[in-house]
Parts: sequence; C-alpha cells; structure tokens
Amino acid sequence: MSVTSIDKDFENLTLTLIADFDAPVERVWQLWADPRQLERWWGPPAYPATVEEHDLTPGGSVTYFMTSPEGERYRGWWRISAVNPPKSLEFVDGFADQDGTPSDMPTTTAHMQLFTHDGGTRMELRSVFDSREQMEQLADMGMTEGLRLAVGQMDALLTD
Repeated sequence: MSVTSIDKDFENLTLTLIADFDAPVERVWQLWADPRQLERWWGPPAYPATVEEHDLTPGGSVTYFMTSPEGERYRGWWRISAVNPPKSLEFVDGFADQDGTPSDMPTTTAHMQLFTHDGGTRMELRSVFDSREQMEQLADMGMTEGLRLAVGQMDALLTD
C-alpha cells in the first residue's frame, strides 16, 4: 500500500497523510487533474465517486457524490484556492445535501503537494480543521480510515 503514514495532530488541528508512489510526479498529478481518474480513487472502495463538475482553477470547484453499497448518495464539494500543476493543489473540502447545496457539516482546508522522492513521488495531503471539535467529529465519522482506503487505491491506477 502506498500510504506510509497518517499523523493526527490535535494541537495544530491537522491530519497529514503521506503516500509514496512508484510513478513520476506528472503521472500522480493526473489522478487529481482528470475527473475520470479522480473518481476511481476518491472515496473508500465500497463508495465509488462520480465527479459532476471538475474545475481545478483558483475559484473553481469540484462537485461529486459517492454511492454506498445500498445505493445511497453522499455529496461533497471542493472550492479550489490554489493550484500549481503538477506540484500542488489547495482546496476547501465540504459536504453537501442531496440537491448539492453545501451543508452545515464541518469543512477542512486540504493542502496536497507532490515531490520527487526515491525515484518516484511522495504525496503529502494535509487537512486543516477549524476546531478540535470539528476534527474529532470528522475522525468519528471515519475520515482517517476512509482517506487511507481511498489513497490506497491510487497504486493500481498508476500501473494502468
């Protein structure tokens, strides 16, 4: 599995995932930049994603839904803050109700960076929370394990 560490830092309100891939930075970037590739790994394996909107420009947005094994849809959105292809992406990540309207659930600010590392690519994905309560709420909802499972799917896509 590509995920090498996940660090929860309650003092600094961050969750940082590190993953290493046997692929160049440009190829790993494509897993974020191409909506058809993004939907093949964004979300745990049993909850495949469908990307509806995908605009990776500052001020742009990504909207998607994940479908449960029972057929229920869980919607989410990103608001893009900064993008520097193929090296980094920053976005606010949130939940939406069934019609796509952002919900009152906590949001996180995600900072994704790609670096050349040991002949491949290291990805650092850091989520920043507004409060300890929000961090604990999302952790209780399974965010940490869901992220580990989602990113764990990237290896197989990089060998396609």
